[in-house]
Order: sequence, then C-alpha cells, then structure tokens
Amino acid sequence: MSIRAFALTTGIFGAVTMFSLAWWLILTGNAEGPTTLFERVYIGYSFTPIGSIIGAIWGFFDFAIAGAIFAWLYNKIKK
Repeated sequence: MSIRAFALTTGIFGAVTMFSLAWWLILTGNAEGPTTLFERVYIGYSFTPIGSIIGAIWGFFDFAIAGAIFAWLYNKIKK
C-alpha cells in the first residue's frame, strides 16, 4: 500500500468531511448552541463559513497524518 497515496486520500476525505459538516449545520440552522468537541480540539474551527475553511485545513492534515500512520503500520504488519 502506498503511504503517500493513502495519506492524500484520507486527507482529502477529512477536509471534505469537516467542510461538509459545518455547512450541513449552517444550512439546517443547527449551528448555534454550546461549544462542541470539534470547536475545542480544532483551533479556529466553528460552524461558520470561515470556520468551515479552517476546519477543512485541520481535517486535511489530521486525517492525512492518521492515514499515513495507518498505511505505515499496515505495511509493517503485512511483511
């Protein structure tokens, strides 16, 4: 398994997921409320248009790192 390809794939998936989550809550009107775990963990992420872009950046790097670790472990265990 290619570590670089898997990390890029999971990074893109994470960015799209974080961006979509914010916009889903904005469009359904559920963006207001108490602070969520995502807003505490990811600095600058909020359920606003600008916050969705910040969340996409966080999601890309966080998921890409997790994907790279997963692919590396997979390759080590497979040997």
